[in-house]
Amino acid sequence: MRYKLFRLALMLPLLLLIACGTPQERCISTATRDLRILNGLIEDSRANLSRGFAYEEYTVRRSRWVHCDGPLVVDSEGRLVSGHPHMCLDDYTDTVRRPVAINLADERRKLDSMLVKQRELSRVAAAQIESCKARFPQ
Repeated sequence: MRYKLFRLALMLPLLLLIACGTPQERCISTATRDLRILNGLIEDSRANLSRGFAYEEYTVRRSRWVHCDGPLVVDSEGRLVSGHPHMCLDDYTDTVRRPVAINLADERRKLDSMLVKQRELSRVAAAQIESCKARFPQ
């Protein structure tokens, strides 16, 4: 999950630019969305085959000690002030990745199937990109 969040963080400026892009750029982005997703899945599958195993992500609830401000109190002059700081537990969720066994033959078949679909989506996307360029010339 951290890897995906990292990729999302890297892609966020790009996504913001796409959102602010020209009508042609937005049209092309929409036309190629499925292909981009499939390309990412193909990369994951190739990495799994190369390693010989996949990764599974799961979330874990954890606690950590943090510095906390003390409770608000009224001082001798009637002002609201923070009391003495102290340590307190802060709960958070963490995403952990662990290796899992995969059936390499199934993974190869899945990759081959995605590569066939990638060729099909590439042809469809190319036609849609040409349509976008015709509808929204720059």
